[in-house]
Amino acid sequence: MSLRDDTEEGRNDLRRPFIHTGSWYRMGSRQSSMMGSSQIIRDSSISVLACVLIVALGPIQFGFTCGYSSPTQAAITRDLGLTVSEYSVFGSLSNVGAMVGAIASGQIAEYIGRKGSLMIAAIPNIIGWLCISFAKDTSFLYMGRLLEGFGVGIISYTVPVYIAEIAPQNMRGGLGSVNQLSVTIGIMLAYLLGLFVPWRILAVLGILPCTILIPGLFFIPESPRWLAKMGMTDDFETSLQVLRGFETDITVEVNEIKRSVASSTKRSSTVRFVDLKRRRYYFPLMVGIGLLVLQQLGGINGVLFYSSTIFESAGVTSSNAATFGVGAIQVVATAISTWLVDKAGRRLLLTISSVGMTISLVIVAAAFYLKGFVSPDSDMYSMLSILSVVGVVAMVVSFSLGMGPIPWLIMSEILPVNIKGLAGSIATLANWFFSWLITMTANLLLAWSSGGTFTLYAVVCAFTVVFVTLWVPETKGRTLEELQALFR
Repeated sequence: MSLRDDTEEGRNDLRRPFIHTGSWYRMGSRQSSMMGSSQIIRDSSISVLACVLIVALGPIQFGFTCGYSSPTQAAITRDLGLTVSEYSVFGSLSNVGAMVGAIASGQIAEYIGRKGSLMIAAIPNIIGWLCISFAKDTSFLYMGRLLEGFGVGIISYTVPVYIAEIAPQNMRGGLGSVNQLSVTIGIMLAYLLGLFVPWRILAVLGILPCTILIPGLFFIPESPRWLAKMGMTDDFETSLQVLRGFETDITVEVNEIKRSVASSTKRSSTVRFVDLKRRRYYFPLMVGIGLLVLQQLGGINGVLFYSSTIFESAGVTSSNAATFGVGAIQVVATAISTWLVDKAGRRLLLTISSVGMTISLVIVAAAFYLKGFVSPDSDMYSMLSILSVVGVVAMVVSFSLGMGPIPWLIMSEILPVNIKGLAGSIATLANWFFSWLITMTANLLLAWSSGGTFTLYAVVCAFTVVFVTLWVPETKGRTLEELQALFR
């Protein structure tokens, strides 16, 4: 063997995924009659759905992290003697860690694969929950929250990208929305379990999604589009065959992906930050960043992180139970969105969602303003309290129908493959920065003026309607390769 051959072989070894596709897939495709596992995954929808359900454990972890700070606020501040500002720092530190994770997420997912990056994300999550569970002061509390956030930052980018890359065209919207559905399930579980278990035990329970995710990753294939980009043709075709079913002819899809990868590879060596000014790059990046930033500036994390405090301000006696009710409603609304997104389209749901959020937030703001002019013992005060709760619930429902799941879905669909790592990291970082800004300031703004806070959020949601109308393209019914061609 020549020196050149040795060099090429070493280079190819370095490009292999962190968690390999696995030889049992080839055995299953060639000897399907002898393998029980291959019989189960003949149907493409079953195979893809199984993969999505396993990686969905990552967003469940994401949601559990978001929801944890709401039912535990009173207990943690009492047990550790924290002030409102110190607890606000704790609540927001997951976003700081997520920003660091977001910076690294794109490059990690590009170099070691989607499955490898999820493996890396799971480990700091587990360590972070243990730190919180055994915390005696703010140092371990804060460190645990940062570690959780780092893992969540990687998960928030990698999972929607992986799902978009493995899903068939006609199922991509619904399966992509499973990401946000899983987040809402994680939030609801945190709210529900927070009613019954102490905050330290709740932190231990937070370990479960990632401890199940790690072994689950060994039983699913790597993204075929990533394998194709890395030049691993055999693994790419095997992975795609497993995902589409062993009886399915994948020739057309294989050729489309190969053409797209070949086209992007010609430009990949020259893509730098300066190249993002070209329309084929800046326009999808602007849309992705815009939606993910507006998603946060609408105030949803301020509501979800501190919903118990908001309901107490509204005069609800059982604020934690009301918070769980909001979480359950959010799951139902997101499930409806998952069913509708491939039927109604992305733009329509985004418009309905942002209009609904605007109206809901105006109602909540008006209710809090008017409560300042009536007696707390009056019937009018009670009616306004009920109105504010209804408005918050309506806001969460509206968010879940569109602005929750669809920005992540569109980001994973429209970013060109050759800049997906760089652009995806930028978009995810922007989302987490503004998430941190909202969660850091929400408690302080609510203490200043509840009505004023919800008014600010309403203005942002009104602008979102304009943004969606003018700039967001419809991605329904198009392959990822067609969407890349659209921006050329």
